[in-house]
Amino acid sequence: MAADDGLTEPAGPEGELARRLRDAYRRVAAAPLAPGDRERYARRFVVICDLAKRDVGHAAVRLDAFLTDLDADSDAKSRRNIAQCD
Repeated sequence: MAADDGLTEPAGPEGELARRLRDAYRRVAAAPLAPGDRERYARRFVVICDLAKRDVGHAAVRLDAFLTDLDADSDAKSRRNIAQCD
């Protein structure tokens, strides 16, 4: 059962950003990252959340870059765990 946080149907750019921030938080928590990397991503995430209070558009751009970096880092780490076969 999903929490009734009002983010299931975003209302405007602020609601859309809030939904994306919630999803980004979950992705960081679930990503296969080393503790140091996880801390670095957590700090970047907090900065983006703080920025969202003042400038939604800029925060959305920063969130896009954040998610791109997270995807690249998570994919690289998960590929290292796959055994190479002939």
